[in-house]
Amino acid sequence: MSRLVHSRLFHFLILLALLLGATYYSSSDHVLRRRLQYTVFDSFNNLHPRPPTQDVVIIDIDEESLRRLGQWPWPRSVVADLTARLQEMGAASVTFDMVFSEPDRTSPVLIAERLPDTEEMSAAKEIISTLPDNDEIFAKSIRDAGNVVTGFVPADAHMQLRPPIVKKDVVFLPPTKASDIRNDFLMHTTSRGNIATNLPALDQAAAGSGHFMADTDVDGIIRRAQLFIRYHQNDTSPDQLYPMLGLEALRVAINSKIENQIILKKEKEQKPLDTRYMLRVAQKYEVPIESDSRFWIYYRKIEDSEYLPAYKIMDVAPGADVRAQVDGKVVFVGTSAIGLKDIRSTPLDLFIPGVEVHVNIVEQIIQGKFLTRPDLVVGAESMAIFIGGLLIIILAPFLNALLLGLFSLTAISGGFALSWHAYTTWGLLLDPVYPGLAIIVIFLVSTLLSYVRTEADRRQVKNAFGHYISQDFMEELTKNPEKLALGGETRDLTVMFTDIRNFTSISERMSPAALIQLMNDFLTPMSDLVMQNRGTIDKFMGDAMMAFWNAPLDDPDHARHACMAALKMNQALLPINQKLRKDAEAQGLEPLVLQAGIGLNTGPTSVGNMGSRQRFAYSALGDTVNLASRLEGQTKGYGVNILIGPKTYEAVQDMAVLELDLLRVKGKQEPVKVYTLLGAADMAATDGFRVWRQAHDRMLQAYRQGDFTIAQEIIGECRRLSAGVLDKYYDVYGERIAELTKNHPGDGWDGVFVATSK
Repeated sequence: MSRLVHSRLFHFLILLALLLGATYYSSSDHVLRRRLQYTVFDSFNNLHPRPPTQDVVIIDIDEESLRRLGQWPWPRSVVADLTARLQEMGAASVTFDMVFSEPDRTSPVLIAERLPDTEEMSAAKEIISTLPDNDEIFAKSIRDAGNVVTGFVPADAHMQLRPPIVKKDVVFLPPTKASDIRNDFLMHTTSRGNIATNLPALDQAAAGSGHFMADTDVDGIIRRAQLFIRYHQNDTSPDQLYPMLGLEALRVAINSKIENQIILKKEKEQKPLDTRYMLRVAQKYEVPIESDSRFWIYYRKIEDSEYLPAYKIMDVAPGADVRAQVDGKVVFVGTSAIGLKDIRSTPLDLFIPGVEVHVNIVEQIIQGKFLTRPDLVVGAESMAIFIGGLLIIILAPFLNALLLGLFSLTAISGGFALSWHAYTTWGLLLDPVYPGLAIIVIFLVSTLLSYVRTEADRRQVKNAFGHYISQDFMEELTKNPEKLALGGETRDLTVMFTDIRNFTSISERMSPAALIQLMNDFLTPMSDLVMQNRGTIDKFMGDAMMAFWNAPLDDPDHARHACMAALKMNQALLPINQKLRKDAEAQGLEPLVLQAGIGLNTGPTSVGNMGSRQRFAYSALGDTVNLASRLEGQTKGYGVNILIGPKTYEAVQDMAVLELDLLRVKGKQEPVKVYTLLGAADMAATDGFRVWRQAHDRMLQAYRQGDFTIAQEIIGECRRLSAGVLDKYYDVYGERIAELTKNHPGDGWDGVFVATSK
């Protein structure tokens, strides 16, 4: 009976682990997960695009306009004339999807400067210099229009940069928490430090100013708009929020008597599916946005007929149809001319002019048609996977494969129907594909495990024990596999690796018999201490030993017991080293001293009977085990006896523990914090250790913040407080700081040290 229970439990644990992994990965930001998700949302947008509207028009600098009005860039006087004509036609706002960052090279004063400095040209230069400057003409046209919006873009660091002009500060509500909300919003909003703006005279004359910085997803497609950016000029100036070009175009276009501002409100009583912030444009339009100031763009395809060529605006007497297309509209000036296109990719088209992105943003705000993916939706997808998968796991022993498959198919079909309904009705982005795939995988694995469980158990018993027991007994085990429990499980363990330092040098001076005796003298007390502290010895590897806690017997306090064993191991070496000194003195040799490096790490580990077909053992493996081994290998480099991992530290914070480094060990991509264990809780409670730990933590903080001078000063204080215990460690940091001071790592430095050896 025990064998049957064990098999079903093993079956359940495998499926549960698969289910938990699928549930966890549902909210993952991994590139594969996002690509799958984007494929679904793009398909929905293609099948059900946003309906068109007549509120926005694109003035197109197309090939015909260039043929009639001249090559680009046009003189600013021509652009000024275009601006004035659009204002006369009744444009609600005029927004330029381009940056005028340099003076007009066709301005009279610049032409005069380029003329030869000769007597014949002096009169001509004087006359030309008195003519109006093109940029001033353009600035006046912008100022007179009163509804022009200019933009700015990212720039190279070597360019001469100016901060953009803030036309209207963002208002944060409620007023009682405005400062906190602003700080929280700034913290999550993308920061930009290098920005190319228009000429100051143009920006000052404009009614609005916004960015047109498009952030693409992993596949180069723009699906979400960054409605605000945070401009970081320097560490002494406060960061400033700037709206996107489309928001400014809409704000300026409203032109109402009410307070014409952009308001960002964080409401306490929100509907369950509301996003974190509600953006209000001039008290007229509301836009749901995410905490990082992004929102999903609901695209429609903009037809060629919706572009109005610029030359038609510049006709001496534009027709009534042209005026009708401009009057009361939000106007964007962009380009579709070959060589001038700002090409972008959207879910509907891989090659469109960038101005169409702004048009889609403004139109959907005017229509009030949005796509949202609140945190609640992400959680609902994970919960659907968990509940559906758990039902399959529970029903698997009671339903045959056909009925279980029918149940799974019904659940998947329901998910697709709900997602489509949520998209078309509420604009909610629900992903039905990944939950459906997760359900299918769990169903297939469950069916497969149920089918092969009995045969697999019998083969495993026969292959594992056929060489060690009688044939009669083997037949009995094969017929009744419940008599023997096999397999493994995943559980939290604390894993220890211990090793003798400089073992090669020591072994060279000893005879084989003496070396074996030394190993016995060393490993015997080490093993005793492991078992006395409720640990399990996994294996011996020459002069090294591996042990773990919390398996096979449960030990809720396994991390502390492992730490106590490690501390006692250092004490157990004292009598061994005394004996070695006496033997060495008797032989007239330099005494040998044994020092053990110990690595401890806590975390999820696969543990159970494992090995080959001919031989197996109860052992543990996994990333937790690997990191414990790496920690043991790093003890010598830091000059400490014991290194512990972050999970072990969390369980023994009342003991005398110091953080040593943020370390990326060999074979791992993510860095981990490593600590040294110096003593038990009684040592940690002393005033001397508290003062030492405070100074030590200040040194690490200064080091990771790049304040190397301060860190070097604190190291001296730490040496004095440590009384020689961590001299080598502080030597290591002193050398690092000296090198980093000489070759500063730059702003991207994160304080991580990369171990090059195991």
